[in-house]
Amino acid sequence: MLTLVPTPIGNLDDLSFRSLKTLQSAELIFCEDTRVTKKLLHLLEKKYQTTFDCNDFRSLHHHNEHKVLASLHPQELIDKNVAYVSDAGMPCISDPGANLVQYCIEKNISYDVLPGANAILTAFAMSGFEHTAFTFFGFLPHKGKERQQKLSSVIQHINLAILYESPHRLAKLLEELNSLIPLRTIFLAKELTKLHQNSFKGTAQEIYKQFQTHTIKGEWVVIIEPIASLGQALDENDILELDLPPKQKAKLLAKLSGKNTKEIYNTLI
Repeated sequence: MLTLVPTPIGNLDDLSFRSLKTLQSAELIFCEDTRVTKKLLHLLEKKYQTTFDCNDFRSLHHHNEHKVLASLHPQELIDKNVAYVSDAGMPCISDPGANLVQYCIEKNISYDVLPGANAILTAFAMSGFEHTAFTFFGFLPHKGKERQQKLSSVIQHINLAILYESPHRLAKLLEELNSLIPLRTIFLAKELTKLHQNSFKGTAQEIYKQFQTHTIKGEWVVIIEPIASLGQALDENDILELDLPPKQKAKLLAKLSGKNTKEIYNTLI
């Protein structure tokens, strides 16, 4: 049977007893990165004075999962205690694992998912937003048109938008949010469950100014107040005021008005 096991996102104490027992009994462990998983098990052995008898560790990540699953014999998942772990947190949530689950569904193989550490829900609970609906967008594209389009979708969304961001690109994101939605409330959570955990909440403009003198390190979760919270309907002027290329504005205006995108674009330029 396959069990997806969430691992700590920083603090080893967040590993559940069920997760520990599953890893102790595992005969085969699929890992996003075998080196990371072996290091984690070594730390757990020292912390809990225990041992993990598994000696079959196999790499299964976004770049090789289709090849691995194509060569995998279904009976192996039936006969053995098999675990899957990503590098940190919940498998399948911005991490590999979904294709392994789908494989089990198609082959009618029993599987289970254990509850555990997750940066999205932790940050959501910390944020103080009263909204009951949110949408997780993962990491934004790094640059170019694709990034502009994705960010436009994020700031126009009717739910709370939750993003992951690296320390290398957080400053860029804050600059973009300050330009596009300066008065919208945002929440930032840094290095959740780790020694240097911290959080910040304020308007995009306030946070942008604050971070001009703030050292940006670690991994970040960003939560953006939805446009519906502003208490007003989105109209054409809202889109016209956005700092976006004419083509992107034209597409948004076309969706809002039902008019032809090309005609709107020609008017804008």
